[in-house]
Amino acid sequence: MRNKYPDICRRQRGFTLLEAIVAFALIGTIGMTLFAWINTSIISLGKVQTINARNDAIANVVSYMQAVNPMQNPDGKAEFGAYRIEWKSRVSGPVADNRAYPSGIGLYQVGLYEVDVTGRTVEDPAWFTLHLKLAGFKKVRALNGIF
Repeated sequence: MRNKYPDICRRQRGFTLLEAIVAFALIGTIGMTLFAWINTSIISLGKVQTINARNDAIANVVSYMQAVNPMQNPDGKAEFGAYRIEWKSRVSGPVADNRAYPSGIGLYQVGLYEVDVTGRTVEDPAWFTLHLKLAGFKKVRALNGIF
């Protein structure tokens, strides 16, 4: 059996211009989708990095503030390289004399303090805020020759 359209079969070799345009459109669409997905991933990784840096800074500040005596240093500032902190404290209950063992009044006055700590960076003046409760103490008496 002979082909009914012999000229058409001879001319159809390779891609036509329309097929090439469709192929480029598909490749372009897939490429744009891929770049959008990569961009979203990079933005998400940047946010994760910022949150991790903030969490590390908070852990450092909590460790630092455990050594601060709010009765003697009610307000203060400290530098930590890339960020700095400021704190303000206030008494949250009565200041009392501590008890000596086995009885009597001790050498110190103690109190519970609420401390507000603000962390700041150059880019973000209110990077984080912490609310801590810390014990404050002050020596008010001397040891009277027991030993």
